[in-house]
Amino acid sequence: MSQQIQLTVNGKAYTFVVEPWDTLMEVLREELKLSKTKEGCAVGECGSCAVIMDKKAVNACLVLAVDADRADILTAEGLAEDVEYHPFNEALLSQGAMRASMDRPGSKPQQEFFTFCHICAGRCAVKATVEDGKVVDIAPDRESGLPNELCPVKKGRLSIPEVLAHPDRLKYPLKRVGERGEGKWERISWDEALDTIARKLMELKAKYGPESVAWCLGEPKGLEFAFAQRFATAFGTPNVITPGWCCGVPSGMASALTYGWNVVPDEEQPSKMVVLWAVNNNHTASGMRREAFEKALANGAKLIVVDPRKTDVASIADIWVKPRPNSDGALAMGVLKVIVESELYDKEFVRRWCDGFDKLVEELKTFTLKEVEEVTWVPEKLIRDFAVMYATTKPATIQWGNALDTTFLAFPQGKAIAILRAICGNLNVPGGEMFLTPAPYVRPGKFFLLSQLNRNPKKAIGKEFKLAVRSAFVPPHSLIHSVLTGEPYKIRAALFLLTNPILSWADSVKTHEAFMKIDFLVGSEIFMTPSTALCDIVLPAAWGMEREELGYWPGWYEEIRCYPKLIDPPGEAWSDTKWINELAKRVGLGEYFWEDDEEALDAILKPSGLTYEDMKRKRTLRSKREYKKGDFRTPTGKVEIYSAKAADFGYSPMPYWREVSNIPSTTVKFPLIMTNAKEDAYMLTGYKQVASLRSIKPEPIVEMHPETAEEFGLKEGVWVYIETPKGKVKQRLAFDPDLDRRIIVASFGWWFPEQKGTLGWDTSNINVLTDSEPPYDPGIGTSDLRGVPCRVFAA
Repeated sequence: MSQQIQLTVNGKAYTFVVEPWDTLMEVLREELKLSKTKEGCAVGECGSCAVIMDKKAVNACLVLAVDADRADILTAEGLAEDVEYHPFNEALLSQGAMRASMDRPGSKPQQEFFTFCHICAGRCAVKATVEDGKVVDIAPDRESGLPNELCPVKKGRLSIPEVLAHPDRLKYPLKRVGERGEGKWERISWDEALDTIARKLMELKAKYGPESVAWCLGEPKGLEFAFAQRFATAFGTPNVITPGWCCGVPSGMASALTYGWNVVPDEEQPSKMVVLWAVNNNHTASGMRREAFEKALANGAKLIVVDPRKTDVASIADIWVKPRPNSDGALAMGVLKVIVESELYDKEFVRRWCDGFDKLVEELKTFTLKEVEEVTWVPEKLIRDFAVMYATTKPATIQWGNALDTTFLAFPQGKAIAILRAICGNLNVPGGEMFLTPAPYVRPGKFFLLSQLNRNPKKAIGKEFKLAVRSAFVPPHSLIHSVLTGEPYKIRAALFLLTNPILSWADSVKTHEAFMKIDFLVGSEIFMTPSTALCDIVLPAAWGMEREELGYWPGWYEEIRCYPKLIDPPGEAWSDTKWINELAKRVGLGEYFWEDDEEALDAILKPSGLTYEDMKRKRTLRSKREYKKGDFRTPTGKVEIYSAKAADFGYSPMPYWREVSNIPSTTVKFPLIMTNAKEDAYMLTGYKQVASLRSIKPEPIVEMHPETAEEFGLKEGVWVYIETPKGKVKQRLAFDPDLDRRIIVASFGWWFPEQKGTLGWDTSNINVLTDSEPPYDPGIGTSDLRGVPCRVFAA
């Protein structure tokens, strides 16, 4: 991925090794320490980053370093050497002044603070520059030694300053005064908003029981997710919808029911073999931080990438495998078959630490590699090459992505991959995959009060999904079904934060219908979205650097980080922890909360002996990484290839071929398979208002092989409809000659904040095309969000 470039800067020649995403500004500032080239607006408008490149003025923040290869660059420092300035200008220049007017960023005193990016689960260590009460720059923290990879497309760097200062931020509590979805609002006080919510919740609790109220949550950023879970438990409702139904829990539980733990890669000792399975850690966070990944490659590690698309990491892989979407379990079984039947597994580890290996041997005899090829579209030879390289190159790590969690087959395919790790002896060895000892802080389950109070799981609307309920959530389709049918009873009110359900849940049309019909709806957000547009009460949320915060997510790192408040929120925006804490007191739950929500910051750190003020200086508490032989927290004390406990949650005890090969097929009417990938520019459904991100990807794109397009009479660049039995949406067509001709890759999470009324939730949103009906994962309730049969035609 790294590339060597040559630059002439201020008359001197330099050679650099850069990444494809590094900007010219970063090279000038971080490599040459030419600090007079500054980033102000982050979108190339203020002129703070201006340099002369080959005799033309350019914005260095917008020029990729690789595109400046062999260019002649002149910066302000170079001008100072050979241009005679007025003494006043010279004095300014000597003090590091920028070439900008006094009202532009950088012309006023600046302060730098160390914190963490909160956009995605990577939680990179960053240095934030604050000027005049505004965050004007986000840069990697190169000084602390903490992970600071900063995503290559600069999601955080571009979006954080712009979001914090965005004119469309929600600033005051709002009450609906027109018909639901009509967009008519009245500004109200926080007291009126919280009193209204409290009164409605208590009325519903008295009349229908606490379970008639649901919480809908997204990915945790700080403690707001934990506060909402705590409120739900204290209030008495088991009905909390979280992303766990399609993100992290299916694969994590497959690991837990196999090893007794989840696993992460050893980042201290580089692996010699890296498998990136349905993940691109250049664009999204994974268990293996990008710094550790690059370190492994630099040390000569082999790389296998499993992805239908030829991503940037796939393009440098030793082996690129592009399976049919949702056939990953069948592929894993094929790889297991080769390894076991060729006796390439770690015989001593299997003998000492694996239970049920004999049953696996028998199951692998029930199918042929030819059948695997037919199901997965992966040639038999490539399956063999994959198996041999992985099994014979040690230590190895398999990093899996969220795509594996977005199918009703998530658990068996996750278990097949978990078994693959184990039988090759890659658990708890240097350079392999590890079990972590968590950092000392109050664990989420305890903070949720799950061991202290009874949530009445038998009353959950999704009680049949036992593993979900045990994990403190129910799948979203259970709420949709409850509101629309009244079965097993009707959810009367929902409160949501950190999420945009109309876009992110399967079957957006039914989700929208349910939200239109629910009795009472409350949403907390930083912008108006298609989901908050349907609310009775909308609450303005403080965001990221606008509040004092601790963050424990992502859970797989088993660590906790401090996010100090750097600036004030706009208007009357509150942190989610503050309004939940105040609401708890209004509904009689004060004994489980605090006089001030920030007191919880000290409470959650109590096991460490630190206060929040101590934590501001320490910044993070990290987990311990130890190489322990065995240490499998399963009923047998071993790796359970065959897990009798899995049956308690409705699963087969081990992955079976008949299960993982049972993939929905195409039809004459719907001959293509639709999948999707994480957006380069955006984080899920968010930040479509951010101009700098929107300039990277201004509209939704569906990718297709050019020969498929020719077959259907479609030209590149035209708008096309994507249709499934559920409906149709439109996206702009782009060609990708590396795709299999039988699949398309659509853009996820698209809506249009610039559109009035509906905000375009049903124009290009691919969850209009997905189904909230069975088949479901039996323990968690996951349905197919990828691998959906479809057709494409001109719009």
